[in-house]
Amino acid sequence: MKTKQLYKCKNCGASSTKWQGKCFNCDQWDTFEEITFNPKKVSGKHRNIEIKKLSNVNDELGVRYLSNIEELNRVLGGGITPGSLILIGGDPGIGKSTLMLQLASNLSKFNPIYITGEESLSQIKNRAKRLSDTNLDLDIVSNNSLEDIIYLLKNSENQIYIVDSIQSIHSDEISSAAGSVVQVRECTQRIMEVCKQYNKTVFLVGHITKDGAIAGPKILEHLVDTVLQFEGDSGLNYRILRTIKNRFGSTNEIGIFEMKSSGLVEVKNPSGIFLSHNTNLEPGVAITPTIEGTRPFLNEIQSLVTFTGYSMPQRIANGMDLKRLQMILSVLEKRLDIKFFKHDVFLNITGGLSINDPAADLAIAASLISSYENRALSKSTIIVGEIGLTGEIRPVSLVETRINEAAKLGFKKAIVPEQNINEVNSNIKVIQIPRLSLAIQKFFV
Repeated sequence: MKTKQLYKCKNCGASSTKWQGKCFNCDQWDTFEEITFNPKKVSGKHRNIEIKKLSNVNDELGVRYLSNIEELNRVLGGGITPGSLILIGGDPGIGKSTLMLQLASNLSKFNPIYITGEESLSQIKNRAKRLSDTNLDLDIVSNNSLEDIIYLLKNSENQIYIVDSIQSIHSDEISSAAGSVVQVRECTQRIMEVCKQYNKTVFLVGHITKDGAIAGPKILEHLVDTVLQFEGDSGLNYRILRTIKNRFGSTNEIGIFEMKSSGLVEVKNPSGIFLSHNTNLEPGVAITPTIEGTRPFLNEIQSLVTFTGYSMPQRIANGMDLKRLQMILSVLEKRLDIKFFKHDVFLNITGGLSINDPAADLAIAASLISSYENRALSKSTIIVGEIGLTGEIRPVSLVETRINEAAKLGFKKAIVPEQNINEVNSNIKVIQIPRLSLAIQKFFV
């Protein structure tokens, strides 16, 4: 059959018979690339379509596969769902392959197979020997042909497959190079179809772009059941496994690991790694409990407010949204008449964790005021609350869970919104704050 040329946008997947400088669908420039394909004849026959009542559909997901890696089980929603397609992305060298190799070793009873398209078998073995408790009886294959992988999925008895990485896999039916948008999309589509048909669980390791997004078309994330992001600071040993999408559980859970010479080790008490061991708080330091999924964390917020001689003061935030910091500064200036516009403001969340919880607003404000006045906050105190634009302290969720986590680490006092006072049942002394203007005197008591 005669081949035809087609142009596809590598950003959104839109197709055109002619090359275009600007995509008509996503308005991006220079994203069309040429592909060659064999058009298939469309049959005029209609298939038999089975219609079912929703009440008659079997809603059982089956028994999940549980590994010895509890942090991974939590992020996946309680374990690995049979027949699911899971994509895990992260920076180069962050530990994706190490995590997958440890996972495969922990799931030996489910007969996993590790398929590498980037490294040789000897490289995989050398990594396995460095890790603790690695199963050297693990099945491994060095192959980057999609057709060979599909054959394994259909004919082998392995239940769990790890493909490292999806960008290295190519199909002989597509003329473009491995890693191109067309190859990544088509390979993922084929693997997904076989995965569902034969009830095989597949992990796909994915590269990420310089912007931090998983390389390939956005449709790649729509095809898979679960998307995991492996994050970490190159200067720290701690790694965070975050759920971006999960059809079988919550998308708010995170897992904490520490990278050691023997591999990735689970962090059982994550609150301890995000707090400094200095018992005397310095000016500009505040402690707040945040919630990630169902899990409470104690975070140390550090601020530095210094007078600037320049007309444009700096605003730098590490670990939180800069716009959120600017909003809190504006509220403090308007409601408390604090002249931050004459000062540089630097804010940092220790431990490399990113905070998206609005319940940290009040602690951030306390940290900024503490640094501005050069006065240390009250010792053994946690601060929690969301700040409204009018200066009110809004209630937050799971207050008792947050306070109980602080009690485990020896904190004695908690500053919370006034409307949350009835939800607290703890031995910690609780101070209720209705408005921001009434909070300052409580911060330093």
